[in-house]
Amino acid sequence: MKVRFWGTRGSIACPRRDTIKYGGNTTCLEVETDEGDIIIIDAGTGIFPLAQTLMARMPLQCSLFITHTHWDHIQGLPFFTPIFIPNNTVDVYGAFDPVYKKSLKDILGQQMEYCYFPVRESELKAEMQYTSLHEKQVVEVGSAKVTNILMNHPVLNFGYKIECNGKTMFFTGDNEPPFNIYDPEDDFYEEYKDLINQKNQMLYDFIKDVDILVVDSAYTNEEYKMKKGWGHGTFDSSVNMAIQANAKRTYLTHHEPVRSDDQLESIYNKLVEDNKSSLQGMELFLAQEGIEVEV
Repeated sequence: MKVRFWGTRGSIACPRRDTIKYGGNTTCLEVETDEGDIIIIDAGTGIFPLAQTLMARMPLQCSLFITHTHWDHIQGLPFFTPIFIPNNTVDVYGAFDPVYKKSLKDILGQQMEYCYFPVRESELKAEMQYTSLHEKQVVEVGSAKVTNILMNHPVLNFGYKIECNGKTMFFTGDNEPPFNIYDPEDDFYEEYKDLINQKNQMLYDFIKDVDILVVDSAYTNEEYKMKKGWGHGTFDSSVNMAIQANAKRTYLTHHEPVRSDDQLESIYNKLVEDNKSSLQGMELFLAQEGIEVEV
């Protein structure tokens, strides 16, 4: 199984000279199984360069799993060239919106209305199939199994685990570790603390011993003080997740759009130094647009 990073930025694409190394495109990952099945996670702007590599594989059949429908995770889909070509099949999976009562098809189709884009979803030439998932639902894609788990973000967000031939990878999507909304002196503090511990343990059990963990690490601890509740993790919370899950390799992603490559590396180097004893040889990397990882 191979994992390729096509977009590693969060919030908005930021192609600049000082973001060349780690990339300026928003979230998109490609997973190719040993048998050649194509699984795509998220359709940020990184799905456009991915599309160019897939043009040599027509007719194409691929599966696209959407973690959630915030723009930085779907805005590249109208530019995913294979959807305009007959005989291609794209199976799209994600969550039903329980707040606005909209299906995944409705949400993705709306960004292709004429006021936003010149081609409507109904005019696409590829065969598009949409499936709304429930939590822990297993989807078989060729030789792979894809299972989701509910994460913590202001909109319903699935993390996806992909298992194939004894290897596993997991992507959190956007995720903020749950925090206690009560003060220690409040009546419900301990009860809520127990709920958080149960939720965390459920996640750690779900991803235990994964070969590759890709995790939202948008903020430093100092930045998080001002952005608590925004739905994103920190560099330190990502390391903690990796340790708790006993992940073999961890890739930090959802890089802040204002962050330069040099700033990312400075934060990363300090993170490694500060956690040297707790990492105990565990491999930790900054997710980098364009790299391919063999699982």
